[in-house]
Amino acid sequence: MSITAQMVKELRIKSSAGMMDCKKALSENNGDMDAAIDWLRKKGLATASKKSSRVASEGLIGICIEDNLGSIVEVNSETDFVARNTEFQEFVSSVAKISLNNKGNFDNILKSKYLDFDKSVQEVLTDKIAKIGENMSLRRTEFLSVSKGIITGYIHNSVNENLGKIGVLISLESNADKSALKKLGKELAMHIAATSPSSISVDDLSPDIVERERSVLIEQAISSGKPEEIAKKMVEGRLKKFYSEVVLLEQTFVLDGETKVIDAINKLSKELGSDIKIKNFARFNLGEGIEKDEKSFADEVAEQLSN
Repeated sequence: MSITAQMVKELRIKSSAGMMDCKKALSENNGDMDAAIDWLRKKGLATASKKSSRVASEGLIGICIEDNLGSIVEVNSETDFVARNTEFQEFVSSVAKISLNNKGNFDNILKSKYLDFDKSVQEVLTDKIAKIGENMSLRRTEFLSVSKGIITGYIHNSVNENLGKIGVLISLESNADKSALKKLGKELAMHIAATSPSSISVDDLSPDIVERERSVLIEQAISSGKPEEIAKKMVEGRLKKFYSEVVLLEQTFVLDGETKVIDAINKLSKELGSDIKIKNFARFNLGEGIEKDEKSFADEVAEQLSN
């Protein structure tokens, strides 16, 4: 039977499933609309699609580290209840490992085979949406590697091994003793979790961020009655304070509250007899940047009962 665009459109309206899924459902069931809807429901596609518009800002951050490779992922759910679910936690841990194997390539992760299942990560995720009854998604991932040195990480508000609400990975490039590097790396990862720096060094900081801050500072100085030329000179000094707040190497190390991060690294470098360089870092804060839908608990319960 020929599957028309009108038939696909009708099934999409009835099921809220995706266009290609609707087309396949109709093809598999010879154009029978009711059978196609049942087919979509059995596959979990109709249920998952209906939930896909709901805001998912909870969930977990997961990290995976193997030798000189590291990966960090954020998998979202709608509620914290799901994040406490063992099955969901195992899924996030597995996806972090799959991300490592795919060097953080987002599309390849979703297409990859999930463990020993005869399904992709995306298909397993769709099944879990249907089973658990909440919208879930792999939101983002990042991959770090280093040729010589170490990669280590830190999880804040941990709910299980390498799983929590804030995750940090950091790569240190050095020929120094690895145990000493790992200790420093863990301390730096904890520092990054607390301070959320924008860049490693001043040179790495986005020019747009610097110019925006400079513009604000100049305007503030002029508004206070300073001539423009004097205001511009004042701003250069104030920018140094700004760098000390947003640049990792310029920040005060939270572990002692006194030493600059760059000075702490240089001191250890001399003690170990080898240069230490922060090659990269990644910091994921669960739900960061997601506009949350503020609902009362009663509203959430009512919505669950209506589904």
